[in-house]
Amino acid sequence: MRSIVAPYGRWEPATPAQVASLFSVLPCQWWIAGGYAIELAVGHHVRDHGDIDVTMLRPDQLHVHDALRGWECWAADPPGVLRPWEPAEVLPSTVHDIWCRPQPDEPWRIQVMLDEANGEEWVSRRDPGIRRPLTGIGKTSPEGIPYLAPEIQLFYKAKEPRQKDQTDFLTILPVLTTAQRRWLSQALSHCFGSHPWQEQLAC
Repeated sequence: MRSIVAPYGRWEPATPAQVASLFSVLPCQWWIAGGYAIELAVGHHVRDHGDIDVTMLRPDQLHVHDALRGWECWAADPPGVLRPWEPAEVLPSTVHDIWCRPQPDEPWRIQVMLDEANGEEWVSRRDPGIRRPLTGIGKTSPEGIPYLAPEIQLFYKAKEPRQKDQTDFLTILPVLTTAQRRWLSQALSHCFGSHPWQEQLAC
């Protein structure tokens, strides 16, 4: 397993299957996100990963402790600064990232990302005008692992795309449906006005 050195310690990301073994017991929805979501969508390995992201809805946040009993969970509060997150604490709306590891002397294994919801709708934390029914924001791999719909994951990657984000975009682009391309293009227009990916989405 590849180890990545981060400002707050080493990362050795869990695999999607390992995450599923921990989170599948929960009575709420969750999805593999980030670059691993792109790999689950295309069905093969694309690139190395420095971490693994799991998206959950903010109202379900306390279930993280149920999935990771005995683990250390630290909240990014404010962003870029970690602090311990206690099991009964409801995190403020300014906190979106939670870093998790089994023990203090072990590498970080899982990063949980909190997304917003309003009733039966997913609400983008980047722009509350961008919404989707909760039933349409995730997919399931042949192995039964839930992952964030690739067009939503690409929307989050589009703000300041790095080389790995460009790699993910070009990898998933050929398998995006017309509806997925249209949704992503419209979301990019709504949030950014124009974006370099829109021309390729139209092809």
